[in-house]
Amino acid sequence: MDLRAQIEREIFGQSGHDIRLEWSAEGVAALGRECAVLVVVDVLSFSTTVDLAVSRGGRVRPLRWGDSAARAAAAAEGATVPDEHGHTLRPSWVLRTPPGAYIAVASPNGATLCLAAAETGAEVLAGCLRNARAVAAEARVRAAGQPIGVVPAGERWQVDVLAPAGTVGPLRPCVEDHLGAGAIVDALIGLGLRWPSPEASLAARAFRAAGPDVGSVVAGSASGKELIDAGYGGDVDLAIGVNRSTVAPRLVNGVFQHLPLR
Repeated sequence: MDLRAQIEREIFGQSGHDIRLEWSAEGVAALGRECAVLVVVDVLSFSTTVDLAVSRGGRVRPLRWGDSAARAAAAAEGATVPDEHGHTLRPSWVLRTPPGAYIAVASPNGATLCLAAAETGAEVLAGCLRNARAVAAEARVRAAGQPIGVVPAGERWQVDVLAPAGTVGPLRPCVEDHLGAGAIVDALIGLGLRWPSPEASLAARAFRAAGPDVGSVVAGSASGKELIDAGYGGDVDLAIGVNRSTVAPRLVNGVFQHLPLR
């Protein structure tokens, strides 16, 4: 590695910090080189969907958006695989499945990023507002003193569900994922991690500043209004229940599940 590449790796990987934060696929690539744990945050709606499923004793296999071969393989091993054109990412849909269900969920943001994060060799957790404290506690223990990376997924402009697999628009950083990531960073700081990067620290400050209004901020954001106007206000309500969950979904052999530390 030449000197310039090494410097860029250290800068964009936020070297020297216990808690690091960077957005989307580029964030996974930058932070995955050094972080022992990567927490992917997709509040509306992948991470919330995973949290609800795992809280009910279920398991969730994330799938890359548009990967028909992966969908077929998941169905062959017994997973419920909903379609990609409506309710697959809806947290409320999970509540209509049997407790303990094994489901496979595709998304262009959260699910795809979780699979990319796993390829770095890091432990992967699905974080959201609902499980911020639980995920922070799990990440701290599993990192064992090594850096923790928090990756807000963000949204994508002009995502076409009929486009070929892998086709995505440019990144749209979004309020809900910034606040969800901030809730996790804030919880990590509360657990004694004292060296957040400026990027991580700013997200935590945003979460603290929102205070008890976090839910209304998310509901009033562009993403929240989009879902509410489409008739999915109940899904937003489920997503803004800060710290209502006590599980930390961890990706093990390609499947999210709750495996308490012994």
